[in-house]
Amino acid sequence: MRYDGPGLYVHVPFCSAICPYCDFAVLTGGAEKRARYVGDLVAEIAMYGGEWSEDGSGAIDLGAARVFDTIYLGGGTPSALAPEELARILGALRAALPVRADAWVFCEANPEDASADRVGAWRAAGVDTLSLGIQSFDAAALLFLGRRHDPGQARRSVELARQAGFHTVSIDLIYGLPAGLPGATLASWRRDLEAAVEAAPDHLSCYQLTIHAGTPFGFRAARGEIGELPEPAQAELFRFTHEFLADRGYFGYEVSSFARSPDHQSRHNRKYWDHTPYLGLGPSAHSFSGRRRWWNERRLPAWSAKIAAGGRPVAGGEELGGQELALEALMLGLRTRAGVDLARFRVRYGIDLAARNDALIDRLATEGLLEPVAGALIPSLHGLSVADSLARAFELGDG
Repeated sequence: MRYDGPGLYVHVPFCSAICPYCDFAVLTGGAEKRARYVGDLVAEIAMYGGEWSEDGSGAIDLGAARVFDTIYLGGGTPSALAPEELARILGALRAALPVRADAWVFCEANPEDASADRVGAWRAAGVDTLSLGIQSFDAAALLFLGRRHDPGQARRSVELARQAGFHTVSIDLIYGLPAGLPGATLASWRRDLEAAVEAAPDHLSCYQLTIHAGTPFGFRAARGEIGELPEPAQAELFRFTHEFLADRGYFGYEVSSFARSPDHQSRHNRKYWDHTPYLGLGPSAHSFSGRRRWWNERRLPAWSAKIAAGGRPVAGGEELGGQELALEALMLGLRTRAGVDLARFRVRYGIDLAARNDALIDRLATEGLLEPVAGALIPSLHGLSVADSLARAFELGDG
């Protein structure tokens, strides 16, 4: 079954505690605040019942597939909501919007929220892929990262998800912690990956730690207390991650994404990488029509206030030109092992990459950054690790 229609993203902003590395729009809040959020979200969903362009003009072309076929509940922590609240959100989406009957539903969850009853309720609500924010199986690393679960809860959450019968169980891991901490060395990261493989998820997402300004880690970095690993150490960990997981049956189909089989790859995230339209709902959520991108108010009070006033909670937007779309598509494509189909790129963006960059392509292949595949730009593992700089080396001309 193909999933090439537009996607839905719902941002749930709540967390039981805010991790010191987190740069997302998240906040803590009790049951009453969460219930108000759900009510406001249902009202926002209803605003898009007729047409989901942000100005309501109906001018956006969604192509032949006008039905939403994926739903992603992200955050924040969707599992911070009560199961009946998640079920209400999914029901509202299906009632107000053209959602395919077999739309694929993804939900993020924290291990400490994964009791047998709650996991079963998520599955009963229609969740197909459960993504568990484990981050590490090492107790000291979890403490440093501000996580609220322990290694035992991490393992148990995967077991419970398996027993509940999700099609895909995915886990998130973070590596590249500052020197002197667990996760900073190759040996400690190997132990984490071994524990992850032993848990036998269907999918893994492995992210290098990024320290953002304005976060608790950002403040510590500004004081010189911590810092990101040097680039050579990051590159070594990146290469090791892909090689280790490939040897154990997990194909790295994107920079940070690994799956047991093509059937376990993310049906939703591929839309972001392929410029497929998507609608974002909830505070800070982004949307994309194919040429235009817009985003909601980031802060919950501002988002709620616009909805209460009867308007869509849009904070801003931008129209993307042909050059911008082409460069973005090239960057996104080179972050995946599928790479960039040259004929499709030429039809979609009006740019013949091969003709404009024949000498560059030959050089990048000789340097081992691109694999020699006719009709496509396929990054090697080395190329995958420097995908953004690789893309910027190409001449796009005027389109």
